[in-house]
Amino acid sequence: MKRRDALRSLALITGGLVLVPSCDFSKEDILTAYQNLQITPSLQQLLKDIAGTIIPVGNIKSAADIEVQDFILVMVNDCIDADGQKSFMQGLQGFEDFSKKSGGSAFAKLDQSGKEAVVKAALAIELPENTKPEDPQKATKEFIGMAKRFTVQGFMMSEYIQTQVKPYSLIPGDYQGAVLISDLKPERING
Repeated sequence: MKRRDALRSLALITGGLVLVPSCDFSKEDILTAYQNLQITPSLQQLLKDIAGTIIPVGNIKSAADIEVQDFILVMVNDCIDADGQKSFMQGLQGFEDFSKKSGGSAFAKLDQSGKEAVVKAALAIELPENTKPEDPQKATKEFIGMAKRFTVQGFMMSEYIQTQVKPYSLIPGDYQGAVLISDLKPERING
């Protein structure tokens, strides 16, 4: 009986070893949360770095600290049409090449001032009127525009901003009719 079990185990191990070389472990996984986008963890990290450059850390947290990249991806996946999604993905995938051309290095390897210069260069791209839709410069400009818009929107709507920086009140408060304007404290809009 034990010989049969040993032969069965040996056959299973041999079959498994035959199949392992056919498995491709080199490809990066695609995140399934975004059905319309082909987002890999490295592209998500790049988007996080870009959002952290658009709203950097200062007296308050940065956009990267509060995970705004997830908001950006959800908005692009759910609210942008197919052409916009395609343009966003082309721009995101080509942003490393743009960073190498304009900043001299990969975006993640640049210091904060270098990252800011690359993002400013992307925002300042001037396109001629007869630009083709598949032009990488056009895709980069459209991508960085969407990324900036959704970064600011997601940052200002985040729980951190609404509870700690600019406290949100569902009901504005009780009525105080005899208060001088000079005694009112201004809201902390910018932290």
